[in-house]
Amino acid sequence: MDFFKESEAAAGTSQDDTPFTVTEFTRRIKALVENAFSGVWVRGEVSNLRIQSSGHAYFTLKDAGAQLSAVAFRGTLARVGTRLREGMQLVVFGQISIYEPRGNYQIIVRTFQEEGIGRLQEAFEKLRRKLEAEGLFDKSKKRPLPTFPRTIAFVTSPTGAAIRDFISILRRRDWFGRLIVIPAKVQGLGAAEEIVAGIAAANRIRDLELLVVGRGGGSLEDLWCFNEEIVARAVRASRVPVISAVGHEIDFTLSDFASDLRAETPSAAAEFISSARLEMVERFEGASVSLEDLAERAMQDFSQTLDLLESKLAQHSPLAHLRVERERLSRIKFRIGSAITNCISRSREKLARVGFSLGKQNPEHRVRLARLHLEQLQTRLRASGLESTLRRGFAVARDSATGKIIDSSRGIGFGQLVELEFSDGRTRVEGRDLN
Repeated sequence: MDFFKESEAAAGTSQDDTPFTVTEFTRRIKALVENAFSGVWVRGEVSNLRIQSSGHAYFTLKDAGAQLSAVAFRGTLARVGTRLREGMQLVVFGQISIYEPRGNYQIIVRTFQEEGIGRLQEAFEKLRRKLEAEGLFDKSKKRPLPTFPRTIAFVTSPTGAAIRDFISILRRRDWFGRLIVIPAKVQGLGAAEEIVAGIAAANRIRDLELLVVGRGGGSLEDLWCFNEEIVARAVRASRVPVISAVGHEIDFTLSDFASDLRAETPSAAAEFISSARLEMVERFEGASVSLEDLAERAMQDFSQTLDLLESKLAQHSPLAHLRVERERLSRIKFRIGSAITNCISRSREKLARVGFSLGKQNPEHRVRLARLHLEQLQTRLRASGLESTLRRGFAVARDSATGKIIDSSRGIGFGQLVELEFSDGRTRVEGRDLN
């Protein structure tokens, strides 16, 4: 670590002692390079051309002093329509990028043209450097754009696809306001002068909030009027903030640099103009939903709190205490009544047992028992008495003269009068010889 400190001291720096990792350092270089060269024109000769099965083209742009790796993707090749070949002189437009795994930088080609068109590009670069040196493109001079513009002017061809797409997108995104189309040629001889006149006319419109200058895409020659010095100066001198909406996303013009905002296409300009309103609507809708959710949750929490307080109030109210005390008294009363009933039942049972014991020892009880015993004996005696026997079909034989009971047949003589007693009366019979 002392080595790094000494090195920093020798270099006159005061950076953090912690060194970068290779990945961190490469990514930082990548960010610096790609931000500095987000769009650049490069001239060179094609070499080491390789067309992959995917349709992408990898090649090297070189001149006498250096070479640059380049890649043109399948979509770019299809859009440009020019077949690449070894040795051809190209002017390419693209973005410088660093491939991190190898630490190599390359240009990602967005469009290209053969060297013959390079003269216009050279003139473009010469004028750009001149105006840039004057400070015409300084970011400090760019004016803030209104967030919700209500009155807009568009300097363009009234019959081109650009204005149709622009209006279609504004309608589709529910933009409402006033759109003024200022007609102007956007290609060919005299187009630059008409564009400048259109910008001047727009600046005379009262309450104009935003000015759009542009057209659809095309070749470098088609778009050249927007690279004229008078157009760039008119855009910069405009009282009203200007959006430059020229060509496709790969096309850059001097009016783009001079404007307050560059839109890749007229459609992108319409999206930008209407985006703030859409974002506001989305935020309001989101806030509305959030407020509804918050209100619903608050109501639920409040309702639960009320229910809880109501429950606690009900539990601690005088009526609740009275109800609890009544229930407690009812339980006590029930227990006391049960205890008294049980006590009375046990006492009655005990009294019954005592009464039964006393009754057994009572003389009257004994007399009743003796009388009952006598009645039973009397009943038995009656059952075994003479009358009962006679009623069962028996008879008593008596000697008619003496009245004695004859208990054997041998006690009856011949001619002896015998009196037979039945249950319903008596009769006399004379004895016969029974032998």
